[in-house]
Amino acid sequence: MLRGYYAILNLQGEVPEKPAALRARAEERLAARPACLQLRAKRMGAADLRRIAALLLPACRAAGVPLLVNDRLDVALAAGADGVHLGQNDLPLIDAVRMRSSPRFIIGISTHDLAQAQAASRDGADYIGFGPIFATQTKADAEQAVGLAQLGELCAAVSLPVVAIGGITLATVDAVAAAGASAAAIIAAIDQARDPVAAARRVAQAFGA
Repeated sequence: MLRGYYAILNLQGEVPEKPAALRARAEERLAARPACLQLRAKRMGAADLRRIAALLLPACRAAGVPLLVNDRLDVALAAGADGVHLGQNDLPLIDAVRMRSSPRFIIGISTHDLAQAQAASRDGADYIGFGPIFATQTKADAEQAVGLAQLGELCAAVSLPVVAIGGITLATVDAVAAAGASAAAIIAAIDQARDPVAAARRVAQAFGA
């Protein structure tokens, strides 16, 4: 079960950073012993994304942390990653479940309301992302913020682990955990922290991880 800090390595550009810089960023996230590490690169081509996933996989294996690829099931499978995180407009979840490489291959999906969460549970997701909980600047096409009350209602209504996403900070992560989420996916508050490892560990602590 995913619990605590859901780490995301968010790559902004179309061209990969140098391998040493990528490894250093990943190892910084892994030092906080996250529940998983998601590789997210919305603008990058499949070939480059696969190379990066393969580059990061040994560090994730050494840390005992699953590596997930955002959006691209084909890349996740080709690189030998541990799972994929899908959006509502990506390959349909039911097809991804059918194509998974093994029962241990993790499949998560972003959801924005209870109906989507219930569909994810029915169609075989291992966990759901839910949000944005608060307004976020990280995703240009983000849905309207759902808030803590709706997060709590959804956590009570579904049996899958719920990873809260969107606009969460170190000041709000305790409230997110109290609402019933299993983990929190945070990008900006970690990337911009003076000590990203300490900030990430603070997130994990909120969930007792």
